Amino acid sequence: MTKKESYESRTEKFLLPLMEEHKFELVDVEYVKEGGSWYLRAYIDKEGGISVDDCEVISRILSDWLDQEDFIQDSYILEVSSPGLGRPLKKEKDFARSIGKDVEIRLYKAVNKSKEYTGALDAYDKESVTIRMEDGSQMVFQKADIALIRLALDF
Repeated sequence: MTKKESYESRTEKFLLPLMEEHKFELVDVEYVKEGGSWYLRAYIDKEGGISVDDCEVISRILSDWLDQEDFIQDSYILEVSSPGLGRPLKKEKDFARSIGKDVEIRLYKAVNKSKEYTGALDAYDKESVTIRMEDGSQMVFQKADIALIRLALDF
């Protein structure tokens, strides 16, 4: 397990019971380097949407725990936030919740001269994602070929 995976896993294990206690959902935990700084991010959600106050409560508890455990050697910035409307589908529960909803798919390489597709999520498994196009046809994409998949934003 890499340092990144270890930090994310340990943080996730701490947060899961806290999420249950507050009736929140832990969407994701990531430890990433951006612009020369390390970030430990926890994305949380709940029915009806997460508020700034909800994020603050979790951030304070998580910050105190991280200070006490002190297992991250690097200097980092802690962020607790909502995953946002255009959040990527990453985990099995994200795909399950999105069945029947419109998703946007961006591919690494063009298929039929296009790298972007939108359609209703019909099915998924460990290796592939199936969407129903507007004309009723289905397209199957290998997850390894997908750069990004997220709910389509409808304005």
